[in-house]
Amino acid sequence: MDPVTVKPKKVKIDEKLKNDLKILCEEESQVIVHCSVLIPHTVYLRIWKNTNLISHGTGKKSSMTHAENISFHPLWTQYSKGEHNFTLFFKALPKNCKVFDLIEEIPELGGFIKKNIKRNKSDVYRIKL
Repeated sequence: MDPVTVKPKKVKIDEKLKNDLKILCEEESQVIVHCSVLIPHTVYLRIWKNTNLISHGTGKKSSMTHAENISFHPLWTQYSKGEHNFTLFFKALPKNCKVFDLIEEIPELGGFIKKNIKRNKSDVYRIKL
């Protein structure tokens, strides 16, 4: 059976929306992670909803609430060679968290993982996966 595919579109986030998201992050203590993936050849990508931020020290998980520019399991999106960007939104990290990991906990190989992300005051991050 062929995977279900969604063609990616070039997404440009409006500056007002970026500012609104920053304010929302500050008011509601959300964490925003802008992700960049370098793709060496055409591939299919997706993200599972059980992707979490895990606080060092406590192990407390902050669950993902939303994602932009990437499909959710079970759908796949085909991407061509080059850099692909997507954004993930999470519930707040614990106040005392200083370092955390992004872990896509899935029952197969190939989940997104980024360890030792240092916390900042804005709770907005740019990472390469």
